[in-house]
Amino acid sequence: MIELRDVHKRLGDRQILDGLDLVVPEGLNYVLMGRSGTGKSVTLKHVIGILTPDRGEVVVDGIDVPHLDRKGLASLRRRMGYLFQNGALINWLTVAQNVALPLRENRRMREDEIADRVHQTLRMVGMDHAADQYPASISGGMKLRTGLARALVTEPDYVLYDEPNAGLDPIMSEQIHRLIAEVRDRLGVTGLIVTHSRACAFDTGDRIGVLDNGRIVAEGTIDEMRDSSVPLVRSFLSGGAD
Repeated sequence: MIELRDVHKRLGDRQILDGLDLVVPEGLNYVLMGRSGTGKSVTLKHVIGILTPDRGEVVVDGIDVPHLDRKGLASLRRRMGYLFQNGALINWLTVAQNVALPLRENRRMREDEIADRVHQTLRMVGMDHAADQYPASISGGMKLRTGLARALVTEPDYVLYDEPNAGLDPIMSEQIHRLIAEVRDRLGVTGLIVTHSRACAFDTGDRIGVLDNGRIVAEGTIDEMRDSSVPLVRSFLSGGAD
């Protein structure tokens, strides 16, 4: 379980998080919605230990993330996958080499074991046919699928998704959403998804939280959020923020 308790974070002259409380239950997809610049990606960076709070607690499975030493932080990150916006692939590596990178950096595995794991993971996201291609030769949706494979190849307990449908057309977005839901259902992975997209929230989420002014202003299941009287929630979920 991921927990953020009364988290405050200022970057420069801006107060980004201002008393954020957030609980991501195990085995569910939690969607964190909010307008651009409201701190969604900053929240992810706190969970994975890239940023530390000015005040408050960040706890993953009882582990106090901000106080981990380098070894402890590396151990935690091995249990997490991160899907960056647009996949964030390394251009001079093939699809398979990109996916293999976390295994080579963080696991002691034989090359044949790495090759088998990479093939299995690429097949799961429908990218095994493109294993030898380079990022410049594949579409945006294929880059995201490759990024998702890279996030999953270490068999993590958690996956953090940063705007997973950014820049994609509706058909490709729907395919990515189905994959995210499938990751939860087939692998039992806990997901924290940041987005401003209503379609992404409805297709992938078990619980939704809306972030504004550095804190959660409303939270609940999709049905509960549909019935919310909070104006910002109604704006997002009525399609005004799709």
